[in-house]
Amino acid sequence: MKVLVPIKRVIDYNVKVRVKADNSGVDLANVKMAMNPFCEIAVEEAVRLKEKGVVSEIVAVSIGPKTAQEQLRTAMALGADRSILVETDEDVQPLGIAKALKAIVDEEKPELVILGKQAIDGDNNQTGQMLAALTGMPQGTFASEVNVADGKVKVTREIDGGLQTVELSLPAVVTTDLRLNEPRYASLPNIMKAKKKPLEIKTPADFGVDTQPRIKTLKVSEPPTRAAGVKVADVDELVAKLKALGVA
Repeated sequence: MKVLVPIKRVIDYNVKVRVKADNSGVDLANVKMAMNPFCEIAVEEAVRLKEKGVVSEIVAVSIGPKTAQEQLRTAMALGADRSILVETDEDVQPLGIAKALKAIVDEEKPELVILGKQAIDGDNNQTGQMLAALTGMPQGTFASEVNVADGKVKVTREIDGGLQTVELSLPAVVTTDLRLNEPRYASLPNIMKAKKKPLEIKTPADFGVDTQPRIKTLKVSEPPTRAAGVKVADVDELVAKLKALGVA
């Protein structure tokens, strides 16, 4: 069984994000980049399925700049067998990503697509659902447990009311939640081996896909500075202040 794992290059979650002086976007100059944490969980789940003997091949995919090869090499160091980079310098949005992934799905014909439920930069939570709609595959989103057997995949989903388990016929799309697993660290020998694994470079034009942004960012700004708190003498003063703010 072949598994496709889309991953995204984002600012490392430990880095404090800075806004450009002209408020046109986020400053990426000299900033440490990394694989999106939810994508790491997706790679880990694919590797675990391979270790169980369920999966025979893992293909990592990224849509982004040439530098995204670094994250694809990381995915291969973690256990992916090969990777594909759809190289573009455009600010690719979820619909464009989903269209490119749909073209790759048509070409690779994976039985399962596992991807993070969202990226920590855009926080859109849209790509997995759009890909499922474009391909006509069933989808299991926000997965906290995945079991594959007998041509089906059971996905335990995290929902507002608790947990929901759905059974999907393969091929299917699964998006990962934080509690699905704990990603492993890449060992030095595997990092060295990843340098020799195949990495294919394509462009959106190779798939006949238009990835131009449909949404224009007008302004990006820092969140407002939190105001200092106020100490109150007693409960009556607290209630009075809350009433004055209209929250009590």
